[in-house]
Amino acid sequence: MSETVVLELRSVKKTYRSGDEALLPVLQGANLRLHAGEIVALVAPSGTGKSTLLHLAGLLDTPDEGEVTICGQSTQGLPDSGRTALRRDRIGFVYQFHHLLGEFTARENVVLPQLIRNVPKARARAEADRLLGMFGLGHRINHLPGKLSGGEQQRVAIARALANGPAVLLADEPTGNLDVQTADIVFSQLLEAVRQTGLAALVATHNEELLSRMDRVLTLRDGQLVAR
Repeated sequence: MSETVVLELRSVKKTYRSGDEALLPVLQGANLRLHAGEIVALVAPSGTGKSTLLHLAGLLDTPDEGEVTICGQSTQGLPDSGRTALRRDRIGFVYQFHHLLGEFTARENVVLPQLIRNVPKARARAEADRLLGMFGLGHRINHLPGKLSGGEQQRVAIARALANGPAVLLADEPTGNLDVQTADIVFSQLLEAVRQTGLAALVATHNEELLSRMDRVLTLRDGQLVAR
């Protein structure tokens, strides 16, 4: 693990309005420092703020108070264009459901985010093929998602998340929609990819069997992040 901090949350607070008047405090001063090469699990009951924390860390939402820093750059007061650029260039997302584009092949799904970043098409295709090969999908690059198994679809989604060389990977129940055996295979490949690339990963999961393979395990208690 590197000493380089790639994601930092400082005293982050977030409250949601429930109904007309009631307020629902979710995060109440959460702090986190995530280092390059580190894989951290986030384990907490549903409704305690895991997804909210991931959305804030991924710049999909803004905190009411506190600060989110990505690769040393504060996002406080950053315009939407700057937040979008940071998300595109520095952050990869993996969700429980793969959200692949069904009309595009596995290769094309991994190429598209690179084209949005203005990567030349030939280079984007080569990187897509490299990533899909790393996940054992070299023989499936021209298949549509509907022709892939659930585990294969999720591996394409992970390859897509890594396509732009992010510094941070945020995963929300990445194996939650898979059977136990497939989940173990996909998670093993995800861990290997993270270790090889040296990025930082924050993984929300309910899978207790996976926790021993993480560097740290955090939970949310009273709106704050604490070691479990």
